[in-house]
Amino acid sequence: MPPKPSLTPLSSLIFASRWLQLPLYLGLIVAQGVYVFLFGKELWHLIHSATELTEQMIMLAVLGLIDVVMISNLLVMVIVGGYETFVSRLRLHNHPDQPEWLSHVNASVLKVKLALSIIGISSIHLLKTFIEIGSLGADGSKYTEAGVLWQTLIHCVFILSAIGIAWTDRLMDHGAHKSSAAKH
Repeated sequence: MPPKPSLTPLSSLIFASRWLQLPLYLGLIVAQGVYVFLFGKELWHLIHSATELTEQMIMLAVLGLIDVVMISNLLVMVIVGGYETFVSRLRLHNHPDQPEWLSHVNASVLKVKLALSIIGISSIHLLKTFIEIGSLGADGSKYTEAGVLWQTLIHCVFILSAIGIAWTDRLMDHGAHKSSAAKH
């Protein structure tokens, strides 16, 4: 077994600084707990009010629940994938509950997955807006044409950004494969 290379004190400090992210990931776990509470509260409200709600109101409530789940999924990707990529290995290999995507996660894959999750969340919000057009919004105001247009444009920017990130990562990955093939 080869000896471990020794690091200079500055290198050790810089490398150890990655642990400063640990409180951030723990904070995201707390935030996920808040989302679990919110989901339970919204589900409880839906169950107890189901007989008084219209089909459209039930659909909006279910879309709200899906939105909470998608945000929670995003949190899991950031917590698990970010910790594994930037802080320390979780050593989950051969664990029966290891997420399939974690075996091939890196910063590029994480960026694309996050972008796609944001598009999914934005899609749910946009769908809720389209369903609620003409009725009162949650804050008591009506959706304006300009407001809906801005939401749609922002959603399109998310889509274009995700395509740009995926395309850039593909170009970089393709370039890395070419350079490694040229070495062999």
